[in-house]
Amino acid sequence: MDPTTDNAGQTGDTGTARDALESLRAEIAKAVVGQDPAVTGLVVALLCRGHVLLEGVPGVAKTLLVRALAAALELDTKRVQFTPDLMPSDVTGSLVYDTRSAEFSFQPGPVFTNLLLADEINRTPPKTQSSLLEAMEERQVTVDGTPRPLPDPFLVAATQNPVEYEGTYPLPEAQLDRFLLKLTIPLPSRQEEIDVLTRHAEGFNPRDLHAAGVRPVAGPADLEAARAAVAKTTISPEITAYVVDICRATRESPSLTLGVSPRGATALLATARAWAWLTGRDYVIPDDVKALALPTLRHRVQLRPEAEMEGVTADSVINAILAHVPVPR
Repeated sequence: MDPTTDNAGQTGDTGTARDALESLRAEIAKAVVGQDPAVTGLVVALLCRGHVLLEGVPGVAKTLLVRALAAALELDTKRVQFTPDLMPSDVTGSLVYDTRSAEFSFQPGPVFTNLLLADEINRTPPKTQSSLLEAMEERQVTVDGTPRPLPDPFLVAATQNPVEYEGTYPLPEAQLDRFLLKLTIPLPSRQEEIDVLTRHAEGFNPRDLHAAGVRPVAGPADLEAARAAVAKTTISPEITAYVVDICRATRESPSLTLGVSPRGATALLATARAWAWLTGRDYVIPDDVKALALPTLRHRVQLRPEAEMEGVTADSVINAILAHVPVPR
């Protein structure tokens, strides 16, 4: 994914908001080397009010990426390290007895933030994983029968290790479906790894982003202006039908036991719309749908065991479907 710089015909707050979000990539690059697609995916999720699952082996800067994004957007961020003994109340908060007032008061958990980094979410049991479901879907936390709204914007960026790693609990399908995008964070190329080591040799400290030169270049107001502009981006009936045909094809694929749900189809339409706006257009084209199909759909399908044994992947199935579904003209 690589947005163009064609902003023709866009002026005022909309153009300013797009320019501000475009500048995020250069700002985050001061701390993170070579992860432009992941940065773009996180921006798309913010525009769609969605959540992101980041998958990659340990040590590829998933945590640093989220922290740098929060710093460049001037958003409040908190981090939770998910472990096998983590309790749901450690995430959402709990009632605490105040001996002075002889009353219970609510102590907010780390979920009350703009950008929650749920680190290694698949290292904690399903009960604690599910504590995020209400927060992600309803954007509120209910404790002792009282709903408490979360801040806006609110995004969960959850990192997970590949399921074949030791001590992981696969996320249930219901929770996977709550994530708008699943972004894979690859190992760096040789030159990118040299750049990383060179920065560290020159004194780069990943715990001090301010010293690395990361400064706020956009903020909540830019996000609101951008979201309003995205909502006005035109979607033709042909594009809507194209999205539906792609998602229905996953349900008929012989390689899959689980295809994309209507929620997934809605997500693909939303991400394609945000992508169209980011690339400088006020209408969606088929290429926008294709550009976001993999990150939006790969975690919403389930492979048959025999297909998995033959080396088939979710990405390869989706790519095959994109190649065969007729593209609207």
